[in-house]
Amino acid sequence: MFATKTFLSSVFLAIAYASWANAIQERDIQPSLSTRHVHHVRRDFKVDVFHPASTFETFGTGLETDVSIEARAPTDLNSTALAFVQSRLGVDASSVGFKSGFTARNEKFAYVKQYHDGVPFINAVANVAWKNDKVVSFGSSFVKPQRFASTRPTVAASSVISKVEAAFDGKYNGFPVGLEYLAQDDGSAALVHTIQVQNEEVNSWYEVYVDAHSGEILSATDYVADASYTVLPIHKRALPEGQETLVDPQDDLASPSGWHTIGTASSVTTSGNNVVAYKTSDTGLTSQSSATLNFDYPYDIALQPAVAANLDSARTNAFYIINTVHDFTYRYGFTEAAFNFQNDNFDKGGAANDRVRVSVQDASGTNNANFATPADGQSGTARMYIWTQTSPQRDGSLENDILVHEMTHGITNRLTGGGTARCLQTTESRGLGEGWSDALADWTEQVPEIKDYVLGDYVTNNPAGIRTRPYSRSSTVNPQTYATIRGITAVHRIGEIWANTLHNVHAALVDEYGWSETARTNPEGTEGNVVYLHLFLDALALQPCNPTFVNARAAWIQADANRYDSANRCLLWRAFASRGLGINAVSGTYTDNNDIPADC
Repeated sequence: MFATKTFLSSVFLAIAYASWANAIQERDIQPSLSTRHVHHVRRDFKVDVFHPASTFETFGTGLETDVSIEARAPTDLNSTALAFVQSRLGVDASSVGFKSGFTARNEKFAYVKQYHDGVPFINAVANVAWKNDKVVSFGSSFVKPQRFASTRPTVAASSVISKVEAAFDGKYNGFPVGLEYLAQDDGSAALVHTIQVQNEEVNSWYEVYVDAHSGEILSATDYVADASYTVLPIHKRALPEGQETLVDPQDDLASPSGWHTIGTASSVTTSGNNVVAYKTSDTGLTSQSSATLNFDYPYDIALQPAVAANLDSARTNAFYIINTVHDFTYRYGFTEAAFNFQNDNFDKGGAANDRVRVSVQDASGTNNANFATPADGQSGTARMYIWTQTSPQRDGSLENDILVHEMTHGITNRLTGGGTARCLQTTESRGLGEGWSDALADWTEQVPEIKDYVLGDYVTNNPAGIRTRPYSRSSTVNPQTYATIRGITAVHRIGEIWANTLHNVHAALVDEYGWSETARTNPEGTEGNVVYLHLFLDALALQPCNPTFVNARAAWIQADANRYDSANRCLLWRAFASRGLGINAVSGTYTDNNDIPADC
């Protein structure tokens, strides 16, 4: 979600969050940021969500071969992952089930669910990573419930769908209802029906967990995270920097059939294998302006966004930006097998039929944007709004940092937890999600000398943008550190702290190794911005479900060990420690620690 500093009159969840956060700061809820989140669905209805705390271990170069099953080479990723989790956690074979996994270079990743009597848990998962067939990291939120509800439901799912629709002001979307266990904070495990409901008008999309014995709504996953062609090239931030006409910008590796082909079918509209950009419905597309696949629709800033030519320009730019992010992140590992967004996966793994849907000038809101990320196999949806603080009004689809921010929500929600989209749901992990989204937008627009970075300045007509401070290496310009989290519950404010930390990591890497102009298309370079993006995406696949800041930092250190044999270990530690995430920082304390390893 792309929230602003000022309260905006909008009906959807992200903006409502800002108003209730202030009201609850008087009580001490800080220790729960890593395990809880409150969904305020309506003024009179909220859901307090619990996720078991995750543990996360990293093992540097890997566990040695004499460490029993824990170091066994994953010749069969499924069975080896299950055996490792059984051994590490001391559980039996009936308690674990393989969820998903993929291989990238000399690394392997597996995601395992906890089971009881053949029924999986929603919020108890584990993830294992190997490098060169040695285990290098392990995360787990497995639980040991004291009480289990019966595996046979006594309340039919069909009887509670209408209740869920009413409570969440949405409609059941037809996705198959599931039956799973939900670990609760009182030590019990509830049997629940999983029911998806959506409301297109207010941009909501929830997976709701209803007690299969009492019919009570217990919890929910919120899938929405508040995200030739004449376009604004991705390295530019906003419309005043000037549109350009780009010829064949697609990456033939990431999009081998181009941007306008799905299987054997081709289109001459803003619709293709990775993205469909539309107004109102999937059929409200922009068609080519002249010869085949020419989309020449310059934006006229003197006119309102809704005029025909400006609407076509907005759809074209959104189509271009989301495709471009798809393509460069593909090069860095966000592939079909790693749960990306494509309708046709070309038999390369992962679930298909889930291209990104981008609704431009969406009528359901103003002055914001959001991205809904369901599990692999269901389309992610970005909603881009018109901003009303200027005359003429301004279109969020013509400010690239907003589009990149929203698409990054899809990436981080898919890569964390193995494609489930359920693993960034606590307040702290949702804050990290906002931070990653800002940080990737920052990465796309930087130049060889990393400069202070501001988001949302064009649409708001405010040079300060929409965050409280610019992202900066200067502690005067931006003094935020890990300790700044204390007392904060708004996820965008938490996200600022992580984004600023990563801004400093990026700057340190560019200082050390220089900057590549071809980083988006050549991930083989040794320059600092290339190294940064590799570690950015690698760490997402390593970290546990619902990570904390300390978990996320540990995943970066382990990602460097995996890919670069810890060549950047001390540089990374110094950068993280400079913002309070030193080696002795402890999850949940939100106390700065500036220590680095003794050998650094």
